[in-house]
Amino acid sequence: MGALDGRIAIITGAGRGIGREHALLFASEGAKVVVNDLGGSLDGNGEETSPAEQVVGEIQAMGGEAVANHDNVADWEGGQRLIQTAIDTFGDLHVLVNNAGNLRDRVLVNMSEEEFDAVIHVHLKGHFVPLRHAAAYWREQTKAGVDVKAAVINTSSTSGLLGNPGQLNYGAAKAGIGAMTVIAASELSRYGVRVNAIAPAARTRMTESTPGLSDIVGEPSDAATFDVWNPANISPLVGYLATETCPATGKVFFVQGGTVRNFQGWTMTEALDKDDRWTVAELQAEMHRLDA
Repeated sequence: MGALDGRIAIITGAGRGIGREHALLFASEGAKVVVNDLGGSLDGNGEETSPAEQVVGEIQAMGGEAVANHDNVADWEGGQRLIQTAIDTFGDLHVLVNNAGNLRDRVLVNMSEEEFDAVIHVHLKGHFVPLRHAAAYWREQTKAGVDVKAAVINTSSTSGLLGNPGQLNYGAAKAGIGAMTVIAASELSRYGVRVNAIAPAARTRMTESTPGLSDIVGEPSDAATFDVWNPANISPLVGYLATETCPATGKVFFVQGGTVRNFQGWTMTEALDKDDRWTVAELQAEMHRLDA
């Protein structure tokens, strides 16, 4: 018996890297998987069908069930087709893992409008579109009397939650995904849907090209050393969040190697209070108290 027996899951960006590891783990735990991958390059350009089909072949070789989908997750009609692929092929949908992404790293003063828009489009809209269509399906299921026990796992990043120079576009999208997760969890609980996010740290095409990470994410020279950057380390947490009985919702979890931590959202410090409007001069004298 696998932890995901009977669960039907869509995983976006599942042709390579972390998404591929998700798909393989889900299948090994008994899930039926829609392997979505546009097959584009790291910057989001181009299309290639083979990555998704290769992962489907790997799953089928291990005795699992999977189907490839090549729709663009940031396209409205493409997102509809993606959700429908799960329903038409396997008869239902229980889990959506939003993982697809791209990179266009550049410092702010050199970033073009196209570089900003491309990353926001793939990451932020690419999370919204499948989530929107899946949510509509689950709402209709609930209205029809079905006891929905669905799960969404989004993919945020420390680049957005903590900040990383050179990734303003990527960080803005990933911070937005964090907010989207918390709000969607609140809105969709009435339909039996839990929504969480992960902020993973692992070796992927993205991290291997990220300034400050490219020199440290390589495989350890000693095969006996635990590879903390192995993307397969990320997937067990996603599998847990996808289980029918997992209670967590509205959470964002950091995961790297064998470490899992719960991100706390923006918090407010001690307050400066008075019974009247502040003046600029007064704030000049008092604001240092908030720096403690």
